[in-house]
Order: sequence, then C-alpha cells, then structure tokens
Amino acid sequence: MAEKQQRLVLSIIDFLNQSVEDGTVKADDREGLEVAIQCIGEAFGVDPSDEQQVSRLSVKPATLPTIFDVFLKTREKVGASAAPASSSASTSSQPKSISPEDKAKAEKFKQSGNTLMSSKQYDQAIESYTQAIALDPGNAIYYSNRAAAYSSKGDHLSAVGDAEQAIVVDPKFVKAYHRLGHAQYSLTDFRAAADAFERGLKLDPTNVGLKSGLENSKARIVAEDDDDDDDGPPPLIPDNGAAASGARGAGGAPPGLGGMADMLAGMGGGAGGMPDIASMMNNPQMMAMAQQMMSNGGLAGLMQNPAIANMMERVQSGGGMPPMEELMNDPTLRNLAQQFGGGMGGGR
Repeated sequence: MAEKQQRLVLSIIDFLNQSVEDGTVKADDREGLEVAIQCIGEAFGVDPSDEQQVSRLSVKPATLPTIFDVFLKTREKVGASAAPASSSASTSSQPKSISPEDKAKAEKFKQSGNTLMSSKQYDQAIESYTQAIALDPGNAIYYSNRAAAYSSKGDHLSAVGDAEQAIVVDPKFVKAYHRLGHAQYSLTDFRAAADAFERGLKLDPTNVGLKSGLENSKARIVAEDDDDDDDGPPPLIPDNGAAASGARGAGGAPPGLGGMADMLAGMGGGAGGMPDIASMMNNPQMMAMAQQMMSNGGLAGLMQNPAIANMMERVQSGGGMPPMEELMNDPTLRNLAQQFGGGMGGGR
C-alpha cells in the first residue's frame, strides 16, 4: 500500500472522527459512520490507534478541510488568471493589468510580511503576503514568500500549494522549486522533493541549495529502499568473517549457535530428554565448547549437515521440531546431543 494513499486515508479518518465528536454528524448516523471508519481503515491498512503509524502518516497541523481549502483557493486563482474575459468586447486574453499604485501597495505588504517573518510572526506574515497577492496575483515572489511562511509554521501542505502556484505564475522562478522541494521533503515525500530540486537545477545548474536538497532527498530515498529490503529473515549460516572475529549472535551466543538456539527454542525446556536451550546458552562450559567448535571448524561443518539444514527449514516453515527419535537417527546430531548433555553436567 502506497504511503501517499495511507496519508490520505488517515486524514479522511481523522476528519470523520472529528465530525462524530463535534456533533456534525447526527446521533442516529454515528454508529453507521463508525463502522464505515473501521472498514476504511482495514481496507487500506491504516490503524488510528497505532501511534507509530499515525506519527509516520500524519500531516498535522494540516487537516483535510485545510488541504481542500488550499486546493479551492489555488484553483480559483489559477482560473482567474487563465480565463479570458469572455464578457468583454475585447478579444484579448491578457490578464487585467495592475496599476502602478496597486503594485506599490503590494510591495509594501510584501516588505511588511518579510519583517514579520524575521520576528517569527508567521500568521501575520501570511496575512501580509495574502494582501500582496490580492493586489498583484501575477507576482510569483508573493506566493513563494507565503510558502516559506507556511513551512515555517509547519503547514507544509499549504506551502506546497503556494510553491506550485508560484511555478504556474513564473515557471522560471528558481526559488519556488526550492520552496516546493523543502515542503515535500518535510512531508517525507522524498521522491517528490527530489523531482522539485531537479526541475530547479535544470534552470540553475549551479544552485548550491538545490544541489544540497537533491542529495539529501536521494539519500533518504535510498535509505527507504534499504529499509524495505530488510524485511526478510537473516541468513541461517554466518559468514566466515563474522565467526573468525568472535562476533556474537542472538542472546550472546556465537554466530550460528545463536541461530540454532532460535530454531531449537520451540522444543521447550528439556522436552524429550533434550537439555533446556536457555540454560545451554548461559552455561560457561557450553559456551566454551561452542567456542572450541568454532575455532576448529566443527560448527561450520555442523551447519552444513543436511539434517541440520532440513531441521531449521522445517521449524521456520512452521512444521515444528522433529521427534527425538528422528533426530537421534543422525550420527552427527546424536553425538552433538551427547556433547551438549555432558556440557550441561546432566549426562542425558
């Protein structure tokens, strides 16, 4: 399931839960809506009670209504600047010209917004940039500056909307690509961030900020891909380098032996005459024996024994441990059991 889809689904679930809590939904409809919320979450693998998943997918402080509001405002602005004046007698499709007075007022609002940004008054800065945009909607700088203000207060989704609008107004305005990449990166959409930085670098190949942003985004993409590749089980047999260096396996046991202990754990303590695995791993004599087996190559040979490999594959696939009689039919396993029994001092 794509993370973008899960982000959207979590936002929808949050919106529906809020509608239930604030009384937007009638009491008679609550039960049906709660069932629908549960079904939506299960269908997309989203669990609102999973704090770790919610922390990864949440878009807060933005909410679904605020995201939708940004979309509507952006669409209105784009439509207003792109639509021809059909009711006008003029055949020109050029946008309405801005008077010098309005341009001057817009610049003052922009300067005021910059001053407010310096004092970290982000909401007031956003309002000033909005005033500038209202007077001169064809200036990409105003959208770009407002995007910076939104990002500064943590509303990166709104920042994405303004940065994209700045690019619509002026596709060659390089700073807008940086704003867009930063906002996407902050939303952990590293591929979208890399795309924005790359688009900016096509216009300004020497831009240090864009280069740095692209490198960081690509590094996070690689890290995400590596995490996805780590889902499989570790190899059963350790490489020779790990054994030779004395590296430790699970529970402090030598590599290979720790893997065997995990495989044998399902046998329980002393089942069928076999010594308890946990006790074996904590017994100094047992560990000394294991170290000796590793140093003389005995453990490596044991791990290559077909009976051992079959037993581990059987346990991993959920088939359980083979019966003791079957194990004892193999001379190597029988000898190993006798050695382990002697190492535990039980002589079983």
